[in-house]
Amino acid sequence: MTALLESYAQGTWYRASDEGRPLADATTGETVARLSGTGLDVPGMIDYGRRVGGPALRSLTFHQRAAILKSLAKHLTGHTDEFHTLSHRTGATLRDNAVDVDGGIGTLFSYASKGTRELPDDTVLPDGPAERLGRGGTFVGQHVYTSRPGVAVQINAFNFPVWGMLEKFAPAFLAGVPSIVKPASQTAYLTELVVRRIVESGLLPEGALQLLAGGPAGLLDHLGPQDAVAFTGSAETGAKLRTHPAVVHNGVRLGVEADSLNCSVLGPDVAPEDPEFTLFADQLVTEMTVKAGQKCTAIRRAIVPEHLADAVVDAVGERLERIVVGDPADADTTMGPLAGLDQRTEVRKAIAALRGSARTVFGDPEHCAPAGADPQR
Repeated sequence: MTALLESYAQGTWYRASDEGRPLADATTGETVARLSGTGLDVPGMIDYGRRVGGPALRSLTFHQRAAILKSLAKHLTGHTDEFHTLSHRTGATLRDNAVDVDGGIGTLFSYASKGTRELPDDTVLPDGPAERLGRGGTFVGQHVYTSRPGVAVQINAFNFPVWGMLEKFAPAFLAGVPSIVKPASQTAYLTELVVRRIVESGLLPEGALQLLAGGPAGLLDHLGPQDAVAFTGSAETGAKLRTHPAVVHNGVRLGVEADSLNCSVLGPDVAPEDPEFTLFADQLVTEMTVKAGQKCTAIRRAIVPEHLADAVVDAVGERLERIVVGDPADADTTMGPLAGLDQRTEVRKAIAALRGSARTVFGDPEHCAPAGADPQR
């Protein structure tokens, strides 16, 4: 039986009592791990964060929190090879790992630096100078920012299981708010490994970070006006969260990072021999191939003047011919597989819809498995 992922809750690792469901290797389809949150005390995790993690973090100054983030980044840097190896099973290539794993750790370094340079060595942040509120100067007032006595629930997407977690955790930690991380199921095994190494470091105050490896059912039901939710994922799920009673009636702060609507536009005054044309074609291919296009910042459309359309198609096709699709652990591979069969289904559905008003100029979405791979993948 493949190992069952564990949640880190209330200061200990929790394993569900059932077998859970399998999580597949993006390349081979083999089961990497199993996932279940059955029996997990979610209300207890929220209470633990508020009662234990919050006070521990609020007792530290911004500079002390920043120093911990820097030490944590250094600690995780020593485990990057381990993270990269497991990350390949999510479909990530060497280049993709530089974005997700290395980029995530770099985010910790960045917030540590900002905390030291831009925030005071104190537990409150003044918002402007003191203001006189009375004629004699004996009545003054000043606005300050201080840590909210709640928890930060972070619901992350499948495409960046390391960076997606750390880029939310770092600012919450610096702000003195404990985090409850809910990774996307598909790639939760990589997030769990990183959290294990964080816990083992002993650098974080107790209760500052908890991991919910399992379904999100009931997670928002126990949140209140001092709590916040940061969500990254589909616009459909984001819309459901916006109408959740905890958000509508309980005052829970919600931030949604959903489907992007980015585009890349080529100006009509650009000629095929111009460096801007080369840059445009290069970046289109980058958008298509980094993380197999599974990025929240990826473009949805390339907008090209009609008289340059054929030249762009030829230039992009020429570059795509040089892309090596295959095992992401292979150093020669420049594009790995989609994270799973659900993503492949969605891509094929989208291409089918586009074919109603467009034609395919490169590749065959129905026969896209690399040599040696499982044709069902």
